[in-house]
Amino acid sequence: MILPDKRDPRFITLRRGGTLQDSDHHLLALWAADCAEHVLHFFEELRPNDKRPRRAIELARAWTRGEIMMSHARAAAGHANAAARDLSGAARHAAHAAGQAAAVAHVAAHELGAAAYAIKAARAAAPADHAEEAGRRECEWQRAQLPGEIRELVLDDQRLRNGICWVVFDF
Repeated sequence: MILPDKRDPRFITLRRGGTLQDSDHHLLALWAADCAEHVLHFFEELRPNDKRPRRAIELARAWTRGEIMMSHARAAAGHANAAARDLSGAARHAAHAAGQAAAVAHVAAHELGAAAYAIKAARAAAPADHAEEAGRRECEWQRAQLPGEIRELVLDDQRLRNGICWVVFDF
């Protein structure tokens, strides 16, 4: 389960009855794109000619600038996830991170998925005896990238959903 049955109003925009400002929604998408791009090389090293995950990240950012509609970013998320379909390990997780980043335009709470898949990619790419350390370093890098405006929101989301769906965020 990636999203709980009852959605957190902090991740629902004001116009849809929640409390999330558009500017913070955009910051969540940009942070998710940064998380996904940080590990994208694991996918691109294996599939250099498949641009779907990179395109998803680009469209997540384009959505924040108002250059495309949400539906275009959401479609790119599906394409990035499709790129992962026949893969395993770090490359698969990296493609899913890109898909989750693009999906933030549709559902802001996908921000956690982008971060979690990036951590999973870092763990999978590391030698088995260093996997946990690689995941911890990735998590620390991600947290260092968090804009102040959304920092507490994301950290609280990690605390609330880590145990039910990801188990990758160290506290």
